[in-house]
Amino acid sequence: TGVPPGALSGVDAVVGLGGVSIGDRRWSGGVKQQLRDSRIIPTTALAEAVAAAGVPVFVSASATGFYGDTGSRAVDESAPRGTGFLADLTVDWEAATAPAAAARVVQLRTAPVLSRSGGMLGRLRPLYRFGFGARMGSGEQYLSWISLPDAVGAISHALSRPDITGPVNLAAPDAVPFAEFHRAYSQLRHRPSFLRVPGAVARAVGGEMVEEMILASSRVVPTVLSTTGFTFAHPTLTDALTYTERETAGVSTRG
Repeated sequence: TGVPPGALSGVDAVVGLGGVSIGDRRWSGGVKQQLRDSRIIPTTALAEAVAAAGVPVFVSASATGFYGDTGSRAVDESAPRGTGFLADLTVDWEAATAPAAAARVVQLRTAPVLSRSGGMLGRLRPLYRFGFGARMGSGEQYLSWISLPDAVGAISHALSRPDITGPVNLAAPDAVPFAEFHRAYSQLRHRPSFLRVPGAVARAVGGEMVEEMILASSRVVPTVLSTTGFTFAHPTLTDALTYTERETAGVSTRG
């Protein structure tokens, strides 16, 4: 299936934000295929429709998983691809935008979005609420993130700036070691922060998904956003976590 003929007639821009949730289950062979199909097939269809309709701008979801495990090294959009399932998936996901090459194509390499209602915090919040939040592995691995308002604002910014093309890191400038995230969130939730899950135990429970999404290090720098004048509403982890705890609805679109 594809986009119905004429559906994009007169459209100024297309934003594709799709895909099965990547952190809910262990990555069996079947789950990996779902993760690929739910991203690559719709992106290809949208890119082909953008090309057919002559839409001038195509903004497509992507992920910071492109960079793989970065260790303590900070990486921006100029860094090469990493290794692993997420890196392979993201490379193919971005390649699926190729049919729209005549348009201005932007690939949104998005870090985990901090939101009260879903995503990473949506899964962790109940654990921290009851005092079961824990440092995962060594805690030295970096966590890149972005608040929901800043993610929305960054997309708006990318749409409005004709000089932005290609990959754009949707990540706050304050990537932190996981241990620091754990301490900050425990403090905000008024819960103890001494619990720790050894890496071997985490791997046994979550397999490859935990290895790549939690135990691997992701230290991503938003160079394109910073150099094109985007202003983060929540530039630090404390800002973002405080926002998620205080806000119950609504987002801003700064940028």
